[in-house]
Amino acid sequence: MDLIYLAISATFVNNILLAQYLGNCPFLGVSKKLGTAVGMAAAILFVTILASVFTWSVFTYILKPYKLEFLQTLTFILIIASLVQLVEIILKKKSRALYNALGVYLALITTNCAVMGVALLIAKNELSFIAMLVFSSASAIGYGLALILFAGIRERLVLSAVPQSMQGTAIALVTAGIMALAFMGFQGMAS
Repeated sequence: MDLIYLAISATFVNNILLAQYLGNCPFLGVSKKLGTAVGMAAAILFVTILASVFTWSVFTYILKPYKLEFLQTLTFILIIASLVQLVEIILKKKSRALYNALGVYLALITTNCAVMGVALLIAKNELSFIAMLVFSSASAIGYGLALILFAGIRERLVLSAVPQSMQGTAIALVTAGIMALAFMGFQGMAS
């Protein structure tokens, strides 16, 4: 039951994007078209889970036992950047189609603070391996869900009569705020 609560909480209530506002740059940058948002959501899901496994392992088996927790931020940055580069190289050699689909988005993930935020939250809460997998998966799914919904809304906004002073980033930020309020409505589910 605790894992279900953790999954619902990470996906909806404490959404890494809308409640904690991590990963804002790709959220606003790639959400203009639904296709690019879906690609970014898939890349975020893949990299977040993979990075969480590696950062959790390093934190649990190296940093914590040797009292090196103060190095977690630097270590996590190096792990995430290296992992994204390694995944990009492997995809380029082994699966050209998948590389073409995710290649652009993988480079953006290197600087995505949502991936880093998930890794830091896992270390802070000292989650078990299973809880870490549930939390990282649910956080990435919540990020992707918010990104895809936001892209759909932005595509509709292009067709709407938005006042000139509110066009572009202004209406996007207002929309993101309204989405954050809507996701807060799920708070009763996780209580």
